[in-house]
Amino acid sequence: MSNKVPSISEAEWEVMNALWHHSPQTANEVITYLQARTDWKPKTIRTLLDRLVKKEVVGVNQNQKVYTFYPLYSQSECQLAEAQSFLQRIYGGTLKSMLVHFMEEQPLSDEDMKELRSLLHNKSDHPKK
Repeated sequence: MSNKVPSISEAEWEVMNALWHHSPQTANEVITYLQARTDWKPKTIRTLLDRLVKKEVVGVNQNQKVYTFYPLYSQSECQLAEAQSFLQRIYGGTLKSMLVHFMEEQPLSDEDMKELRSLLHNKSDHPKK
């Protein structure tokens, strides 16, 4: 989808992870999946599903007796939107500021540096259009 991915909360991410794992799912299937991983009550999970539907991050298939839910955005689209939001809030929108900060604060092995050099080299060989 080309439109902007709506912001989702940490709890809503859990619901999305359930739907990315397998979809479409009924509300009860999402509840069963999440109750194996959290201590949330079914009502809480239904509220989160409703919020995601209102935000238009999750779609609802109403063609059957039991509604099923499915993601309207891929996991990678949501991860990219979240990463861009984080960069904007914390580092003024510049990836370079974040990378410099992490490189100064975190030890990098020779293998890490080799991998980063390779990624940067490949990125410069194939500029995005």
